[in-house]
Amino acid sequence: MNQSRLDRVIGYMLQTQMEQLIISDPATIFYLTGEWIHPGERMLVLYLNLGGEKHLFINALFPVQLQEADGVQAHYFSDTEDSISLLSEFISDEGDIGVDKTWPARFLLPLMEKLPHATFINGSLAADSVRLIKDLDEQAAMRKASELNDQAMKFLAASVEDECTELSLSRLLKKTYRIMGTDGVSFSPIIAFGANAALPHHDPGNSQLQPGDSIICDIGCIKDSYCSDMTRTFFYKTISDKARRVYDLVHQANLAAIAAVRPGARFCDVDAAARQVIEAGGYGPYFTHRTGHAIGIEVHEFGDVSSVNTALLEPGMVFSIEPGIYLQNEFGVRIEDLVLVTETGCEVLNQFSKALTIIG
Repeated sequence: MNQSRLDRVIGYMLQTQMEQLIISDPATIFYLTGEWIHPGERMLVLYLNLGGEKHLFINALFPVQLQEADGVQAHYFSDTEDSISLLSEFISDEGDIGVDKTWPARFLLPLMEKLPHATFINGSLAADSVRLIKDLDEQAAMRKASELNDQAMKFLAASVEDECTELSLSRLLKKTYRIMGTDGVSFSPIIAFGANAALPHHDPGNSQLQPGDSIICDIGCIKDSYCSDMTRTFFYKTISDKARRVYDLVHQANLAAIAAVRPGARFCDVDAAARQVIEAGGYGPYFTHRTGHAIGIEVHEFGDVSSVNTALLEPGMVFSIEPGIYLQNEFGVRIEDLVLVTETGCEVLNQFSKALTIIG
């Protein structure tokens, strides 16, 4: 058990008078215990209360190695046992019980029936707000993952040739990650040529490159359980004046948003910094998504860089800056970096060049 992280979760519970907490998210359980547990459809719960109790409820098919000093008591059940009845024996039937956002209703509803006097509330923020602020170990892991992602992007760009398809580049990238010793992709790579690049979440297909195509490469890997995420846009053999103008605007928007990142600024201020550049350039309606998202153990975590998020930035937060312009049936451009909020501003975790690059 990572005691400092647990103390921060308990601190949130104390602050909000949340007497009990049910954590079911495997990523959060890993964050607190160092154990990855993937139970499939079976119940998994880490139960905490303000009395200092820590209980892990887990199917016997998934034994874990917990240190006695951690004070976590493991309770194993079989497929034929009533896991909810077992869990309910340890939970007080009064006061507030926080439940995280990932716990399926097939477990929650029967527990509510067994504990009719308790009040069940959304307890997700108890862990999500803590995970949003990366500790020094996490920051180091994310630097390493981003460094590997930079290397993969360099290799990918050097591999573009006439015969390439989106799928062939995607497969090459996955092979490259394996050779580099990563733990795999942090999400399914987005490789998009030409008009496909106007679809922000395009699935790679058999499209082949044509002169003048934009090439969006949105890629990420996992290293030591932490994710990276970066996007670069290249052009193949030639570029139109219009595409050059769009690329310059997106690049300026990326830099403006990064310049706005500092402790005390709001997430919405960072979004506005990027959006104002693109709107001033006449392409506001074509920037169709938020500017970024938090990232860590999972590629998309609690916290986003959007116009509606008024939360303040704090040192240790890591999130993406990824403005884009998408012109349907023509092309798209997106440029993405990960940034770490520091005491005085931010550290950009990606070093791969953002200069306009024409390949071939």
